[in-house]
Amino acid sequence: MSDETRHIRWPWLAGALISFSLLVGLLLFAWAPGGVSSTRPIGSLEDVESLAEREDLNVLFILLDTLRADRLTPYGYERDTSPHLAALAEEGVRFDRHLAQSSWTKASMASMWTGLYPMRAGITRFDQVIPEDAKLPAERLSEAGFDTVGLYRNGWVSPNFGFGQGFDIYVKPGGRPMAPSVRRDNPTIKGSFSDEDVLYSAMEYLRVNGQGHWFLYLHLMDIHEYTYDEESALFGGDYSDVYDNSIRRVDALLGALFDFLDAQGLSDRTLVVVASDHGEAFRERGFEGHARAVFRESTEVPLLIRFPFRLEPGIVVSSRSRNIDIWPTLLDLLGLEGPSLTDGQSLVDVILAEGRGQSDEQMDSGISHLDTTWGRPDMPSRHAVAVVDGPYRYVRHTAGPSVQESLFDAEEDPLELQDLAEEQPEKLIELRARGVEYLETSPAWGEASTREIGEMELNQLRALGYAIP
Repeated sequence: MSDETRHIRWPWLAGALISFSLLVGLLLFAWAPGGVSSTRPIGSLEDVESLAEREDLNVLFILLDTLRADRLTPYGYERDTSPHLAALAEEGVRFDRHLAQSSWTKASMASMWTGLYPMRAGITRFDQVIPEDAKLPAERLSEAGFDTVGLYRNGWVSPNFGFGQGFDIYVKPGGRPMAPSVRRDNPTIKGSFSDEDVLYSAMEYLRVNGQGHWFLYLHLMDIHEYTYDEESALFGGDYSDVYDNSIRRVDALLGALFDFLDAQGLSDRTLVVVASDHGEAFRERGFEGHARAVFRESTEVPLLIRFPFRLEPGIVVSSRSRNIDIWPTLLDLLGLEGPSLTDGQSLVDVILAEGRGQSDEQMDSGISHLDTTWGRPDMPSRHAVAVVDGPYRYVRHTAGPSVQESLFDAEEDPLELQDLAEEQPEKLIELRARGVEYLETSPAWGEASTREIGEMELNQLRALGYAIP
């Protein structure tokens, strides 16, 4: 579908946002932990198994850009950054050891949507485009009768890079003036956009079209931009504290969205997924941010699933899971055919086994990959690869002929700061071989096509904080 067609179908939203923002504001004030409970009924594992037989299910897919798992309440963080996500996890499924496939949004999201590792997806550099031959989840859902709507704020997932395939509507909502209480401590951020704009648009879409059959993808950016307000400024003022404040604010916005689903009678027929593309570093190894390395702090991310019913208790999946597994799992839950070409796998059997207290044999490994020169067209590729195997993480950085290697054991060293490369040479050699083998794989659809990015678009991407020449 052309960009022009998308815009033709969107104008109904503009006139409604001003009046509708009042309702959202009231929800934000009213929604708090311990408030009105969800309208969803109590369910069982049998209900999970029978989801595929239902014809009334909707999918709400929430992508929280730049969110590391260990800063969330349901993942054991000592600060209460995310009470609403904690409540979601308590009644749904939390994946305890979940791995992003890159620490840069474009490569990570291309991998998530295709179900392929970055080298196989072929999207590792700034000007590459997802090929039309790649059949993305929105295309599969559209064929199954879903209305498909994507609202995004990160330019790396724009339709110009192929991410709009299969969506009836795929747009970046317009911004409104932010309240005086809203602050940003990321000096690179410009403009007046915030996640409230996405949520206003999403709620208005659901108010008008919610009784249909829909897949709604929301790509939120306030955590990436360190956006917070007076009510969420609970944890101090340094860079790491402000990150936590921004999580708390986005969590409150999500609480309002979940309450809205209840108010519209949609919760008991909506599958809600909360995921992230990558994490964020806070000088654990001397640098900050992301899109620079593939250590744990920028690749261990959350994955939460809320069913249209409550599980009591919720399920914790303790085995390794990966972003490439998300869509094989969701399509399996919906009773739809999964991708024929994938590095991921459905985790439905793992969820059911965990719920029954049984063990389920699964591959306990994964890969994260970043071309560290992704934004430098004048430089050849330099690869950073992490191979995760059980508690071990092997990390390999190349810079020309130079190779730097590290080996960590999360079981003995949860923060993965103690390098065991010299102490465990056999494990190092084993995982090195897997990393090198991965780097020798070829793109599934051949070399990705590229597109020229204009200066205006480059400036928009630079405004997100990315160092692009």
